[in-house]
Amino acid sequence: MTTLKVGINSYEGMKARTKAVARGQRRIAPDEPKVWFTSTESFAKVLSAGNRELLRIIAEKAPSSLDELARITGRAKSNLSRTLRTMEGYGLVRLERGERGRITPKVVHDRVELDLPLTPSRKAS
Repeated sequence: MTTLKVGINSYEGMKARTKAVARGQRRIAPDEPKVWFTSTESFAKVLSAGNRELLRIIAEKAPSSLDELARITGRAKSNLSRTLRTMEGYGLVRLERGERGRITPKVVHDRVELDLPLTPSRKAS
């Protein structure tokens, strides 16, 4: 599998970055994060110990549906659905639609790398 590179940036920072790219004022480097969180707290919530365990179970057991995943984990299907849709929004899982509307969760990446600068970046003069 692959590594998903994520970053932390404020909503305003992400918006300014996106606009600069759209205007052609900035290019996205290949090593830059592909997914952004608005805070370290939101990152920690999405990738909590329980959610990392859920990803591990999906990767190892390959459940064929949310019903099967609910049986394996003991979690309510509605809770799983909400959690997995959030994870899908961040590119951590893919929810594949199958026969009779059955949704099969798939783990997309086997690692997450957090790009978290502790000081403002300095531009070359």
